[in-house]
Amino acid sequence: MTGLKITKKKKVAWIEKYLDTLFPNPKCELNYQKDYELLIAVMLSAQTTDKSVNLVTKVLFEKYQTLEELKDAPLEDIISIIHSLGTYHRKAIYLLEIARILEEEYEGKVPCDRKALEQMPGVGRKVANVVLSEWFHLPNIAVDTHVDRVSKRLGLAKKEDTVLEVEKKLQKNFDKENWSKRHLQLVLFGRYHCKSQKPLCDECKLKEICQEYQE
Repeated sequence: MTGLKITKKKKVAWIEKYLDTLFPNPKCELNYQKDYELLIAVMLSAQTTDKSVNLVTKVLFEKYQTLEELKDAPLEDIISIIHSLGTYHRKAIYLLEIARILEEEYEGKVPCDRKALEQMPGVGRKVANVVLSEWFHLPNIAVDTHVDRVSKRLGLAKKEDTVLEVEKKLQKNFDKENWSKRHLQLVLFGRYHCKSQKPLCDECKLKEICQEYQE
C-alpha cells in the first residue's frame, strides 16, 4: 500500500477513525481546579512538558491558594518555584502580571474573550484557544508543536505553513463541533505516538498516508 493515493475527505475520515480508536475520550493533561489556574498552567507550558508544569503548579497553587495571594507573591518566590521550567524568569513576571490583571480588571475571573486574553503577557493565540476550549467549552483548535508536526506529517497542512495557517486548515478539515476533541487527540497522538524523535511508525495505522514515512 506504499504511496497510497486517496481523496482528502477519505484521508480525514481515516485519521478521525484512528484518533477515536486511540483516544475516544481525550483529556487535557494539565492539572487545574480554577479558571486562572488553567490559564497560568497553559502559559507556563510553552516550550516545556505538561508533566513538568504539573509538578510546579502543585507547589504554586498549594502555597498561593487565591488569586489575590498569588498577585501579591514575591517575584523571587515565584521564580524559585518554577525555576525548573524553560524561560522561568520571564514566565514568573508574566504569571504575576496575569494575576494582577485578572484581579484588578476582571473581578478575579478569566474573561471569555479572545482579544482580552491575548492582551495578557505570555498569552498568545494558542494559549487563548486552549482556555476557550477547555474552560469555556467553545470549539477551538490550538496548534502547539505536537499538532503542528502531526498535521504536516499527515498532509493536513504544508511543511511551510505558519501556525495560523495550520489552524485554519484543521478547522476546514474537521467538523466544528469536534474541533476541541480533535485538538486534544492530535496533541496526545503527537506526544505519545507521532513523536518528534523516534516516532512509533511501525505500529501506526496512519503510516500509509504519512508523507514523512513515505519519504
